[in-house]
Amino acid sequence: MADGSRLFAAGGEPTVVTDLSGLADLVRDPRPLYLRYSEGPERDACITSRDYESGLDLPGLSATPLTPEPWWTRPLEDWLARQVRKYASLAEEDSGRHGWALRGRVVARGPDHEPLLDRVEPVARLAATVMEEALERYRLRFSAGRGPNDE
Repeated sequence: MADGSRLFAAGGEPTVVTDLSGLADLVRDPRPLYLRYSEGPERDACITSRDYESGLDLPGLSATPLTPEPWWTRPLEDWLARQVRKYASLAEEDSGRHGWALRGRVVARGPDHEPLLDRVEPVARLAATVMEEALERYRLRFSAGRGPNDE
């Protein structure tokens, strides 16, 4: 995708979400919400996601779903903590990156089956307090690394 302007819809400035309950409020909107770790919407308007193993440019921005699947019966905040922590290292390794919530049109799936989005609309930036709360909740509520042979 050479023209980054196709990635972004018109819209205002995103707000800052400071806790998981605020993020949950955004997810309750019927339109799917996604999470991306990067330098932010302004920077992402000028780039495309890339599959570094193959060297191929992807047809949209890679993102993580924040809207839970219908089979998810645990609290919404548990889903959000898990999803926020999934790629949190991207922001923790690079001080220029942060998490931000977005909406967009799924145009394909990436090599890790992640949604690739165009017509992106920035919704909110995740404050560091969301990252900390998500880590604490994830550690308390999940058995990280547990597999099928661990029952």
